[in-house]
Amino acid sequence: MDFIHSFGVLVIQYLQSNCREYHSFLNFMSIVGDPRNIFSVYFPLWFHFNHNVGTKMIWVAVIGDWFNLIFKWILFGQRPYWWVQETYLYHNNSIPHLDQFHITCETGPGSPSGHAMGSSCVWYVMITSALNFARPSSLSSVRSFQRFQLLRSCLWMTFWVIQISVCLSRVFIATHFPHQVILGLVTGMLVAEVFDHIPSVYNASFKVYLQANVFLLTMAVCFYLLLKLLDIDPSWSVNKAKKWCANPDWIHLDTTPFAGLVRNLGALFGLGLAVNSEMFIQSCKGKNGCKTVFKLTCMSTALTFLQLYDLIKVPTDTEVLFYLLSFCKSASVPLTVVAVIPYCVHLLIKDDKRKLA
Repeated sequence: MDFIHSFGVLVIQYLQSNCREYHSFLNFMSIVGDPRNIFSVYFPLWFHFNHNVGTKMIWVAVIGDWFNLIFKWILFGQRPYWWVQETYLYHNNSIPHLDQFHITCETGPGSPSGHAMGSSCVWYVMITSALNFARPSSLSSVRSFQRFQLLRSCLWMTFWVIQISVCLSRVFIATHFPHQVILGLVTGMLVAEVFDHIPSVYNASFKVYLQANVFLLTMAVCFYLLLKLLDIDPSWSVNKAKKWCANPDWIHLDTTPFAGLVRNLGALFGLGLAVNSEMFIQSCKGKNGCKTVFKLTCMSTALTFLQLYDLIKVPTDTEVLFYLLSFCKSASVPLTVVAVIPYCVHLLIKDDKRKLA
């Protein structure tokens, strides 16, 4: 692994030396790849465009991030910004210099990249879903098929441009080695592809959502305890991050492995509660649910609400309280997007009809 890591350091140094003028763009692409954007941006847009796509997006994001957590605990991946300080490969006076940024100091293990995995699995869902909607029927003309082929090429080109940019951004800021982002990219696409063959998630009952939550949490905790029994500290990377981060203020509790698990389980729980609620059935499944005005109003309202809601920060003073509040906050996002906002819009449209009558 020393050879792979040392090669990765050379790639990071090359990017930091030659792509400094693109720092703002790469920083932005790292934000684009942030798994948290799945719930606050991509999900509300797609769910009100098509309920099945939005539902699949949450399942893919949650299961993908769960596998990412397990892989991180198994692979014990180093991160560049602390590896160069601790490896015996270099002499004290020849340690490579790697610049750090405010988003460099991730606290979890480095392999595979969560940003690359989350971005690839969700964008894979979006691209394949868009192509399914645009796919011409067997009776369509040759020109329709040609337009579809052109669209498919453009969409997949867009996919790869975004994924490569996200991967480069994670390497540029020295939070991942190149092989870690490649592994995350491939694994994310595999998870998304598997869910293309599991249509049962579209109509899952709340019991199924609850069982999935319990299973994922139980398996993660059991694996965590197993590592403890084997005298392996699953939180070993947190101490390294605290030790070698250039600025202690860049260390955040919400980048720890369990923070992502709690956030995702909350989102899945909230979605299960929402899609099986009476508010969702009356609004999105009712007559208004098919109307373009209704969908656009729900989209815009949900996006505005979530951007404001994101400004509310969960206190990090106590770890247990942080995880509890993170779960509640994450659960409230799909519940609001899927049930509360559509129901309020539904009532407003209903009231307007009554006034006109």
